[in-house]
Amino acid sequence: MSGELLCLGISHKTAPVAVRERLALTMPEAQRLCQELVETDAIREAVAISTCNRTEIYLVGDPVGAESELLSRLAQRAGTRPTELTDAMYAPRNCDAARQLYRVVSGLESMIVGEAEIQGQAKRAYEAALEAGTTGPLTNRLFTAALQTGKRVRSETTLGEGRASVSSVAVGLARDLIGPELAARDVVIIGAGETSELTARALAEEGVRTIFVANRRADRARSIAERFGGSVSSLHDLPDRLIEADIVVASTSSPHPIIGVDELALVMREREGAPLLLIDIAVPRDIEAACGELEGVTLYDIDDLQAVVARNRQVREDERAQAEAVVEDEIQRFARWMGTLDVMPTIAALREHGDAIVEQVLAENEGRWESASARDRARIEALARSLMARLLHEPTIRLKSVDRDGGHGRVQFARELFGLAEGITDGRAGSDSAADDAAQADVHPLRRRGAGQ
Repeated sequence: MSGELLCLGISHKTAPVAVRERLALTMPEAQRLCQELVETDAIREAVAISTCNRTEIYLVGDPVGAESELLSRLAQRAGTRPTELTDAMYAPRNCDAARQLYRVVSGLESMIVGEAEIQGQAKRAYEAALEAGTTGPLTNRLFTAALQTGKRVRSETTLGEGRASVSSVAVGLARDLIGPELAARDVVIIGAGETSELTARALAEEGVRTIFVANRRADRARSIAERFGGSVSSLHDLPDRLIEADIVVASTSSPHPIIGVDELALVMREREGAPLLLIDIAVPRDIEAACGELEGVTLYDIDDLQAVVARNRQVREDERAQAEAVVEDEIQRFARWMGTLDVMPTIAALREHGDAIVEQVLAENEGRWESASARDRARIEALARSLMARLLHEPTIRLKSVDRDGGHGRVQFARELFGLAEGITDGRAGSDSAADDAAQADVHPLRRRGAGQ
């Protein structure tokens, strides 16, 4: 089994929320999936990231087998055939996979460029994989370096200034639709996670004080409400809260809708025509899409917010180039590290290959030297080994320079040229050393499927 790095993912750039929500993973589900994956023959390391805008799984193993195994499991989860998912998914390998993670953690791949929440989400995903025992030398190095890259981007550029987030955009949308009367409106926040807290903060900054936080986690909900001038209501009382509310922002991690169209239809009758604004920023969605067809209901989901984001994108685009330069600098560092993992096993295998040839040639010609003395035979063997050493000297020097310029392609070419690829791969599969466990093959070009990233 080879040990390449692979990312298989889907995001807001490649698929609508109706597809993304079918692949969304809770933290326990992500841990369980990674544990199942590393138990297969094709995969030895796995870390899964799942947010409202993306689900990405980073794997180390045989790239073809790993991709097939994971795609099959995701298709089963989504209730569809693997071929129906491929157009929406991307599968970069090795340094391109690392680049994808670096860009994600830095906020460059976010719907809101520079948003800060993804840094914490990636960290928690990595910690969950550590807890599940599914990481290894390569993913440990990868995620540690990616998180450091995210910190560099935010400290060395202004990409993340302004605390822009999906929550702040949702509140901005409510302000645009409601107008200056927003502060006087009743708002219900469904959920008590990080996104709900950010929503409560953004609403408080707009002067909204009547916030009902409906959630099963009563202590967490109460803490948020107390900090931002709101009050708490249970999910059992949600219908009553909806009758009184002007705006609802939903952001739970529930795998099923919290608000159904039939239940909301009853609520709207009680409201006697009073309009209701629903903003659903959860994936999977908390509010059934059909709710938006009810009279008096205006419904926005996470994908609808993209149009709002586009209006203010240019400010952050101006900082994108500088942030991307930081990412590329860190990628070169990662590439050099990956290069060192390949170089030394390749050099060792090259020398073993040369020694094997010498031994084979000597054995094949053993019968021709009956009259040669032991001293003559020693000289012949020394001459053969000297010729092989000189022949391999320049390739060895060239390979040793790979770690300085990141030339992964040269390593792979040397393997193919001398017929070493299969032997090195098999040797690594049974190695206990960190370097061998993390060793990678060539850097494959990023394969973009469908709309791309």
